[in-house]
Amino acid sequence: MLKSFFNEFKKFAMRGNVIDMAVGVIIGAAFGKIVDSLVKDIVLPPLGLLLGSMDFSNLFFVLKDVPGHEGKYASLAQATEAGATTLNVGNFLNAFISFVLIAFAVFVLIKAINEIEAKMLKKETKEEVKTKICPFCKEEVVKEATRCPHCTSFLE
Repeated sequence: MLKSFFNEFKKFAMRGNVIDMAVGVIIGAAFGKIVDSLVKDIVLPPLGLLLGSMDFSNLFFVLKDVPGHEGKYASLAQATEAGATTLNVGNFLNAFISFVLIAFAVFVLIKAINEIEAKMLKKETKEEVKTKICPFCKEEVVKEATRCPHCTSFLE
């Protein structure tokens, strides 16, 4: 029974679409790292210069304070270390901004890939047109033919 289960699993795993999916997941993870680096290392620093700071991680609200602190924390790390319960609005804003920038970068990349693919496809279809339709019998004829091999009509 175990051997038949293993053989069934092996048959499933060796199907083309499962392998393609695995390759897609691996490439997607690597692509995610590239886009993440693009956002953090290329896009965010200039935006940080323009806006003063793009790091909202220290934007938080104390929901439940630790006795003796009275809500005075210099940073989120300090509040967390003290044991205060916080609402971390800044971390959410950072994640949201990062998501929007990553989504935009992926959109631009996919749009560029689609345009390149469309140009290549258009070029291929232009090169592949080697036939024409006979105006008399509507059959396909070699483009250079002067007479239709089907109805024997003269072609222009």
